[in-house]
Amino acid sequence: MTRYGSGHGVLIQAPEGESLDTLTKDGVLASLEEAGFILFRQFNTHLDAFSHFVKRMSSRISLDPARQFHGSVAQKVDAGFDAVGLHCENGNSPFLPDLCWFYCEKAASAGSQTTVCDGYRVWNALSPATRELFLAQPIVYSRRVAEARWKSFVFHLLEGRKPLEDIELGDLLALVRNSTQTRIEPEADGAIHYAFQVPAVHGTLFSEQKSFANSILGPSFNYERPRITFADGSSIPDEVQEEIRVTTETLTEDIGWQDGDVVLIDNTRVMHGRRAIQDPHRTIYNALSYL
Repeated sequence: MTRYGSGHGVLIQAPEGESLDTLTKDGVLASLEEAGFILFRQFNTHLDAFSHFVKRMSSRISLDPARQFHGSVAQKVDAGFDAVGLHCENGNSPFLPDLCWFYCEKAASAGSQTTVCDGYRVWNALSPATRELFLAQPIVYSRRVAEARWKSFVFHLLEGRKPLEDIELGDLLALVRNSTQTRIEPEADGAIHYAFQVPAVHGTLFSEQKSFANSILGPSFNYERPRITFADGSSIPDEVQEEIRVTTETLTEDIGWQDGDVVLIDNTRVMHGRRAIQDPHRTIYNALSYL
């Protein structure tokens, strides 16, 4: 185990060909608590081994039905070829997973790095005025989601316990963890419009230490781009957004993929994104889960 990059991230490198099964859950989570993200390298990895590893470390799997499925855990990363802004996976909805996983089956010949940025470091680097602004009130993500999209999402969250054609709005409402933070309104064509209120800075999976981890800079490839405001309806000032962009870019680290690499990210602490894809033949899979 060695430090990866200039922050807290770690690289766990195996004797070549060693199984991921040699890693204990307690050991992996202890490392994740300290590091925020872990790169596993030179293990004997393939899609089934990756899926088994995710299941062994998790209590429940979360899936995005808008992505292509590969078994019961992995989904192919297919968000176009442009650079992707930093975000927490599903951070703009009430369904934030604890853990975000990646498996590189085929690394790119050039560029196309996944980016990571530790929210602990970002919070400490922001100006006092900006920190005060985000401590004063939460932010709100709001957007429209087509009927087929939200019903498919609910169907997968229910793990097939209810047929897709029988999914109703009440099923979605029942799955929302904290209804006081989320307002969901049906539209005439079966779509919904939701507004989700959440602090931009908060404690993490393992600690009450403040982390600036959110999806303010994030993309929305398979869904309508959300509107992001403060809870009182006011916009995030342009100069504050620019400070966030400059600060995060300064602290962003690249994961230069090698074939067989696996990455585990604390999705409550570390944001991730992507440099522009220069090699369309690269193959990366994603998985999301809860402890």
